[in-house]
Amino acid sequence: MNRAAQLEQLRQCPRWDILIIGGGATGLGAALDAAGRGYKTLLAERADFGKGTSSRSTKLIHGGVRYLEQGNIKLVQGALRERWTLLRNAPDLARPIPFILPVYSQWKRWYYWLGLKIYDFLSGHLSLGHTRMLSPEQVIQHMPAVQRRGLKGGVMYYDGQFDDSGLCIALAHTAIQQGATVVNYVAAEGFLYENGRIVGATLRNQLASQETFAVQAAAVINATGVFADTLMQADNPRHQPVVRPSQGIHLVIDAELFPGQHAMLIPRTTDGRVLFAVPWMGKVVIGTTDVQVEAAVEEPVAHAEEIDFIIQNFNQYCNAQLRRQDVRAVFAGLRPLVRRQGVQNTAKLLRDHTTMVSDSGLITITGGKWTTYRQMAKEVVSKAAAQAQLPRRPCHTRHILLRRPDKEPSLYAEHGQPLHPRYAYTEADVLHAVHSEMAVQLEDILARRLRLLFLDQQAALEVAPRVARLMQRELGCTEDWVSEQITRFTNLAVGYSIAGEARSAASHD
Repeated sequence: MNRAAQLEQLRQCPRWDILIIGGGATGLGAALDAAGRGYKTLLAERADFGKGTSSRSTKLIHGGVRYLEQGNIKLVQGALRERWTLLRNAPDLARPIPFILPVYSQWKRWYYWLGLKIYDFLSGHLSLGHTRMLSPEQVIQHMPAVQRRGLKGGVMYYDGQFDDSGLCIALAHTAIQQGATVVNYVAAEGFLYENGRIVGATLRNQLASQETFAVQAAAVINATGVFADTLMQADNPRHQPVVRPSQGIHLVIDAELFPGQHAMLIPRTTDGRVLFAVPWMGKVVIGTTDVQVEAAVEEPVAHAEEIDFIIQNFNQYCNAQLRRQDVRAVFAGLRPLVRRQGVQNTAKLLRDHTTMVSDSGLITITGGKWTTYRQMAKEVVSKAAAQAQLPRRPCHTRHILLRRPDKEPSLYAEHGQPLHPRYAYTEADVLHAVHSEMAVQLEDILARRLRLLFLDQQAALEVAPRVARLMQRELGCTEDWVSEQITRFTNLAVGYSIAGEARSAASHD
């Protein structure tokens, strides 16, 4: 996975079967799908792969327990099938994980057990483990931090967990192996038309060269998530927005505050949602919220009330009372929810997706969630192929193994020094990210290739100068580049700390 090589392919080929704009889960999934069918495929991402929503999830692959309670059986069944496929196809990045739902009344114990039994039943032969009731003693044994006062027992069930931005890199790498050209930091600046029909786009390299490319394509797919309306309005100024962005935040704490290998599902928060506390990469991720926002932004920041909401609801179910100073990192993401007539509350909007085709032929897909990315990609590629009258070919992604680029063993012998005493990341990981995973900015490495910014904001700041120097040496950058990268990352990292919510609160008012 070499960015220079991908750019050279972009220069050499002016005409493509399918152009995909957007390098998140759906766009990358579509690139893999289209290339796997033998279509000449180009994907352009204006920032880094997974920069937006796709790196800011709860890190779960799931059918959606809450959607089952809402009666959306079809959505849950489809997601459960995709859960199994993803766990099978990405064994290095995804795994099953047991959940415990603690209960404090006997009738609710039976109620939740029945609901989760149905959830298990809908999985059929793709089930990850049998749902069962637990005694209070068993709940405490598996989850020592649980609130013991009034505990009547619990219900254990199984779902999946993964590294979201890691899977983005695996999708990009696998798509390239299948023949796609996939490049980050290349933005779509406008569309090309013939007789009122879209026939391509003008792309620009966002880095130093600012090189432009006039790309012809038989079909153009808009897979930009929460920013989908921006491209649709560029195509048609009269377009009415279809995306209603919803913000969800997560807190990350040390595992000592919530020990054990089991995740916790809080079945009903004060606003009627569910809340998860999930062991992940040696930490615990707690979330999420659902707050409607007026407009999509590239770097959403947690609001003070969102942080308080998670802490208060988490503390109702735990002995050890979480404090603000216990939080190692905070991250916020925006969901690209599809607007529905008469539904104002984003928490009540379905997490399904929609595909639209404009009068000029721009194909847009938005909505959905990580678990169903493959199905979304399959649908939009089939639509693009039909519209462009490409040869009809079947989708193969159900059986394609997803892996990140292999690491060079000699790197880890020569550059095995840890970046930070509390974490296992090494200098070799940085070099690998630069040479094999298209990392070109300091943020790319510390936020998405190594995940340190999402695990421990302060630790990420501490290693930033060292990582910038390593990148400078490998990329041949200037001293000014190092200074600019450190400054930019420092400013970015403010939004990943508890202190960062003060800035958000001011803008929210």
